[in-house]
Amino acid sequence: MAIQLFRQHRQSYVLTLATASRSGEYYKFGQALATVVARHHHQIQINVIHTEGSAQNLEFIESGAAQLALIQGDSSIQSSAQAMTLLFPETAHVLVNRLAGIETMADLQGKSVALPPKGSGAYQLFMPIAQHYGLKTDQIRPFSSTSAAYQQLQEGKVDALFQVIRPGNEALRTLLRLPNINLLPIEQTDALRLTYPYLEDAFIPQGTYDGTIPLPFQDVKTVAVRALIIAHEQVNAEVIYAITRILHERKMEIVASYPPAFTIERPEAQEILGWSLHAGSEQYYTKNQPNFWVQYAELLGLFLSLAVLGISGIWQLRLWLIGRQKNRADMYNLQLLDLIETIQETQDLEELKQVRRRLLSILQAVVIDLDKDRISAESFQSFTMPWEVAITTLRHRETILLKVQSN
Repeated sequence: MAIQLFRQHRQSYVLTLATASRSGEYYKFGQALATVVARHHHQIQINVIHTEGSAQNLEFIESGAAQLALIQGDSSIQSSAQAMTLLFPETAHVLVNRLAGIETMADLQGKSVALPPKGSGAYQLFMPIAQHYGLKTDQIRPFSSTSAAYQQLQEGKVDALFQVIRPGNEALRTLLRLPNINLLPIEQTDALRLTYPYLEDAFIPQGTYDGTIPLPFQDVKTVAVRALIIAHEQVNAEVIYAITRILHERKMEIVASYPPAFTIERPEAQEILGWSLHAGSEQYYTKNQPNFWVQYAELLGLFLSLAVLGISGIWQLRLWLIGRQKNRADMYNLQLLDLIETIQETQDLEELKQVRRRLLSILQAVVIDLDKDRISAESFQSFTMPWEVAITTLRHRETILLKVQSN
């Protein structure tokens, strides 16, 4: 079917972006993206529509009813759809009724589990997890809407609820403040990834849903899956190039309306999990790509620069931050500086993987604090510089160690 991409006046484009429910994270991100794109490219208009979730979004792309869509990274690959970039991680939450005697995932056997609608990403992700823990299909109760599933748990009509959403969601906060509702950890993540490689290690930090109680009272281990933005293969490559550029070069403007967008980064080829890149996005990622020798020279320059920073500036900055401790952003910056020092000294790739997880968990905590007004926008901006230095240092160190191993 031909793509429904309408040109108006002088090379103007109107695109439809399929998201999820109006109250969901996809819809909020879609609105933020559409606003920033319109601000910098008046000829591109993105109409954000609400849907039942990833499955329906793929149908819309296939039929031409939408040209852009947000989906979970574990969604089925469609021949007509191509990836633009990876977005924010979405975290699995298992909420249980304390009175049901559920303490582990294995305890869910024989219990009723509420899920959002069948077309939602949460429903798709729960199926392999349920299979791993031996849950039967007659225990699973998908509802016509996410709010209906929440209501069933709140009223005690089901024993548990599974949802995939970013930590700190207001609807989940309301549920978890009820005295009979608890968060259940998802263990055996390494075993799960053997069969379902799109899963990422994740945790819900202590105090995410209430800092005074706190809720949860300790970090809760779980899994996450990345959201993905895709486009129909026939959408004009120049338009996709422009939107991809906005996603990366105007990211902080999107973050102002939707803080989790801070985690958007250029994807490595293996991270797309089988999806091919749209020609417009690929053009953006490969533009002005240096040859091997130029790229190696930049790495050497970066190494020398970071060495100088490590000897002088970083240590002085650390002392200054320790002396001030003026807000939570300083605390996070101190953690980053410690991690930079660790990165520079480590000789172990496995340790670097652990540092990467720690960097992402710090970023997640900062985004949550920004969303809850625990840190100011100015403090958030001051955090971005050392975080970018840390992640760049880590990538450089990984390159060095891999080169050493290959020799």
